[in-house]
Amino acid sequence: MSAEMHNDSASSSRAVAAASDHRHQQPVPAPLSRYESQKRRDWNTFGQYLKNQTPPVSLSLCNFNHVLEFLRYLDQFGKTKVHLHGCIFFGQPDPPAPCTCPLRQAWGSLDALIGRLRAAYEEHGGSPETNPFGSGAIRVYLREVKECQAKARGIPYTKKKKKKNQLKGPHHPPKSLKQLAT
Repeated sequence: MSAEMHNDSASSSRAVAAASDHRHQQPVPAPLSRYESQKRRDWNTFGQYLKNQTPPVSLSLCNFNHVLEFLRYLDQFGKTKVHLHGCIFFGQPDPPAPCTCPLRQAWGSLDALIGRLRAAYEEHGGSPETNPFGSGAIRVYLREVKECQAKARGIPYTKKKKKKNQLKGPHHPPKSLKQLAT
């Protein structure tokens, strides 16, 4: 019987120790989503870019010019061929041979990057009113990159027209939800 009591007390001691250890452990955070991981990487990369400037730029002094310089800096790591106006393949979506035109960051990649950095800025305490990633100059730059890349690849860029509620003829007000149900 004493062996049984010893086993019971030993297992009780282990259970108490395990419960005690469990109370002192830090909760394990859930793994970040792909978007959150990328946003963190982008934010760290931009912060490192600012630190590497001469002189280093603090985040509080960062403005849209620093963001534009960062986007231009990233072009050297791009993988999208953007034909120059003088290139014989300018305007051709699938050129038949290689050329010496530069590789750039694709417009879609830059647009997504700015979206992530804009969100990260505000998550790190920045106000939406002073967010350099939401500046009008950034939107203009992205639009110019989009149009330039579309022309260089021969893809026509057409702005989507907003639908107008009033067309020629008499105006008919929208039906109410009750009328739509019948």
